Amino acid sequence: MIFAARAVRLMASLFAGAAPEKLPVGGQAVIEGVLMKGPERWGLAVREPGGGIMLKTWPGSEWLKKGLWKFPVVRGFATMVEMMRVGMRALSMSADISLGEEEKITPLETALSVGAALLGVAGIFVALPMFASEFLTERFGFTHFEKNIAEGVIRGIIFIGYVALISLWKDIARVFEYHGAEHKTINAYESGAELTPENAARYPRIHRRCGTSFLIIVILVSIIVFSAIGDGGALWRVGSRIVLLPLVIGVSYEFIRAASNSDTWGAWSIKPALLLQYITTREPSSDQLEVAMAALGAALAPSNDITTAGGAENGTDR
Repeated sequence: MIFAARAVRLMASLFAGAAPEKLPVGGQAVIEGVLMKGPERWGLAVREPGGGIMLKTWPGSEWLKKGLWKFPVVRGFATMVEMMRVGMRALSMSADISLGEEEKITPLETALSVGAALLGVAGIFVALPMFASEFLTERFGFTHFEKNIAEGVIRGIIFIGYVALISLWKDIARVFEYHGAEHKTINAYESGAELTPENAARYPRIHRRCGTSFLIIVILVSIIVFSAIGDGGALWRVGSRIVLLPLVIGVSYEFIRAASNSDTWGAWSIKPALLLQYITTREPSSDQLEVAMAALGAALAPSNDITTAGGAENGTDR
């Protein structure tokens, strides 16, 4: 069914997204396009079946800049929620555009896709590692700390295996190419280079703030956090992971944020997590780099001056 395939694409696109971004820009790959976040707005660029580039822009959420949401740790979870919310919206738009009007996905199919993706994440990346570590503990007599290490290692192996497996799918490989285009464009922009496909192609497709690296850090932080709480039955373990997830995400965000600003300890500490990006990114074409640069231009341009390369169409949501 179409929603099942789209659920896999949704999970892959979220894994291919950038972690909560270091201003002024961050991004995420979508279907045949790229979503970029500037200081004030989001910019989405998608390659249309006819060859043009469709643009959409909308303002960033003001609530992230106010009250409790500005404080360390809390801001990490809030930013991740916003990235996922906007990322799903952009993914739905990109799917409608790339499929064409005659194959437009209905709201019900979208809801089923999101539901299937969330159930997949909960079952494969939360429940399965937890019960597998329980089995190993009973068999080998692990301590509480060793059991949590086993759970984290199993979760990491499952995650890496999942990403490697879906990367063999042609549609997902295209998303990973746009992921590479997003990274190359951001690297070129942050280096102060003139943004042309030729210039961007010379920059690496690896970036320290990538969502793939962020998820690896989340796994490592979860080992520490879950080891610090008491042991209990299956209900306690599942419940504690749900309740403490915002803390794990918030701490991971702060680590990535600090590491991305450091060219010494940060650069070295994040290196192992960067290796996974060689799976979740592919070398993009010039056309894909053009789309990524169009998205970045839309995210950074003044609201009354949205332009793209190649005479792309544009639209705004206010």
